[in-house]
Amino acid sequence: MMSRVKYRILAATAAAFLAPVAALPAHSASVSKTYSYFSIGGKTLGEIEKELDRRGPKVESTGQRHPGATTMEFTTRLTFEDGKRCRVANADVRVKARIKLPRWRARSSASRETSLVWDTLSSDIKRHEESHVIIAKNHARELEHALKAMGTLQDCETAKAKAKKITDRVLAKHDDAQERFDRVEGINFENRLLRLLKYRIERIEDGRL
Repeated sequence: MMSRVKYRILAATAAAFLAPVAALPAHSASVSKTYSYFSIGGKTLGEIEKELDRRGPKVESTGQRHPGATTMEFTTRLTFEDGKRCRVANADVRVKARIKLPRWRARSSASRETSLVWDTLSSDIKRHEESHVIIAKNHARELEHALKAMGTLQDCETAKAKAKKITDRVLAKHDDAQERFDRVEGINFENRLLRLLKYRIERIEDGRL
């Protein structure tokens, strides 16, 4: 579940004779991830569900607690080459993702069946949250490409205004994609979990887990 998205745009302008394009470093949109955990107890599936509802991170967009959450921060660094006209000399978009996941502390006192369901569920929670990061990275690349393709404008104030419009458009598209992903995942949750459980059971029976 997406928790919060922050955006920052940092811009610098350099005279053309001081900042030749060839001297600027080339970047590609990059993502850094950090993980944190919250502990839950519960010996049965019902108890685990109550623990997740009680201890899970509270998401601002829903006002509810969820089994996991991801917070994003986009930082865009722009360098403008200012000569007779102005152009984007370099654009660097980076995403910092903070992922919060559950950690179950009662495995030793729970049944094998409960442990199997938990392993399947926790794996799916992690996959879901990391999928949010992939969506963010794809849109960061799109934003970076769009900013680099702006072309030459009359002056740097005009270029900065255009860069902001492009950023607002791509990041609004990003937010829509994240919300759509959460909706689809929520609708398909039960069927997806059953398929994953069946797959894990088959692997256990085959001696592969």
